[in-house]
Amino acid sequence: MAQKHVTLYTDGSAIGNPGPGGYGVILRYGEHARELSGGFRWTTNNRMEILAAIEGLRALKEPCAVTLHSDSQYLVDAISKGWVRRWQSKGWMRTKTEPALNVDLWLHLLPLLEKHAVTFVWVRGHVGNPDNERCDVLAKRAAAQSDLPPDEVYEAEQAARSALPLFS
Repeated sequence: MAQKHVTLYTDGSAIGNPGPGGYGVILRYGEHARELSGGFRWTTNNRMEILAAIEGLRALKEPCAVTLHSDSQYLVDAISKGWVRRWQSKGWMRTKTEPALNVDLWLHLLPLLEKHAVTFVWVRGHVGNPDNERCDVLAKRAAAQSDLPPDEVYEAEQAARSALPLFS
């Protein structure tokens, strides 16, 4: 039996970047549609873009063929151009001295990409695509919520960086 085909739109937002952040997701299967959103008190736009993809794929109850639309070139290129796999093969380093960012999220996304047959499609943001525009609204609304939970990994990384000595 062929896999069900799901269309997934995602978007992430961070007010101030870094700052309060949110993600928005729309899943479409046939006549069915589902919206998801959430946010964190201190995070980045790129983290929310990746998290939107994770949450959208996590919501699927069985392996599916997925066309994932995102206006994040970072997300689309990191997967489509093999950057994430290259960073992973190099011990999560982008260069010899520069670590890859958002490793915790890539580690959640990669198994979902093995479970589902995902095709990433970059879409230009804010040009009237109704599902992309709706995801943007969901992400910004989530980021504006009061009492957002912490993005524990991001906040811990930032705290560790701020504790580093200024001079060596």
